[in-house]
Amino acid sequence: MQKPHVLQITSYPAWDQIALDATYTMHGLWQNPALSDIGPQIQAIATSGGAGVASEIIQACPNLKLIAIYGVGYDGIDLALCRARNIQITNTPDVLTGDCADLAIGMMLSLARQIPSADQHARSGAWQTASFPLQRRVWGARAGILGMGRIGQDVATRLAGFGMDIAYSARSEKALPYRFIPDATALASHADFLFVTAAATPDTRHIVNAATLKALGADGFLINISRAANVDESALLDALESRQIAGAALDVFDAEPHINPRFVPLQNVLLQPHHASATQQTRRAMGQLMRDNLAAHFAGQPLLTPVL
Repeated sequence: MQKPHVLQITSYPAWDQIALDATYTMHGLWQNPALSDIGPQIQAIATSGGAGVASEIIQACPNLKLIAIYGVGYDGIDLALCRARNIQITNTPDVLTGDCADLAIGMMLSLARQIPSADQHARSGAWQTASFPLQRRVWGARAGILGMGRIGQDVATRLAGFGMDIAYSARSEKALPYRFIPDATALASHADFLFVTAAATPDTRHIVNAATLKALGADGFLINISRAANVDESALLDALESRQIAGAALDVFDAEPHINPRFVPLQNVLLQPHHASATQQTRRAMGQLMRDNLAAHFAGQPLLTPVL
């Protein structure tokens, strides 16, 4: 029996790749296959949230029926095109929620207490001649969560353990024990720490902009573990360079993995390599769920986690 043909946009860990290769005829895009030749054979595409799928690739695969995403984000895929073509999309929600929330808290603590700089202060011997400068308290502070989906709610649960005053913005108010502030700028005015956990959509593009950052103010910190598009990166750089805000912790960037060089010399920003879900346990669970969706599709069974 011939194995189904799957176009692979990005690389996966060996434990997933071995299983994929055993089950499907995989065509790695980085191997520069001629889409004009293999496109008609492709029945599914395997990708990641960050890589997405370019519209021209979808167009080159006339028999494409499924796009399986290794990750939660699907902003890198033309949903209107997929609807018109009756192409289904799956992602891997829930299994990465806790890890993303954990990193958000770690970034908050690292930023407010300057943990990386304190480590260097101790290692360098500077501690022998000078105490490390006083930093900012976290417990009891005011937190704003921009986007109250799965990850936002897990962040809130963790922040509650710090006795923080928690508010949030979302498309609508939810049955949660936190204050609902629908406007992003008003939420920023409330917050000492503003967490961006919203899905990336046309409505949320640059929802954190110059006005939001001005409202966050000179004592406010921004933590983004969502998508780079949710933050106006140029406005953020201006705010960091002018000390209009106290600092930022970022796991995502406009041109990642290439980071705007303006970030590099800044001491009030914590830079992370888009690794919120990057634990061995979670990445195994993500790969398994992606492969389970592929298997369900080719077996004619209901998809486990459909987006579209």
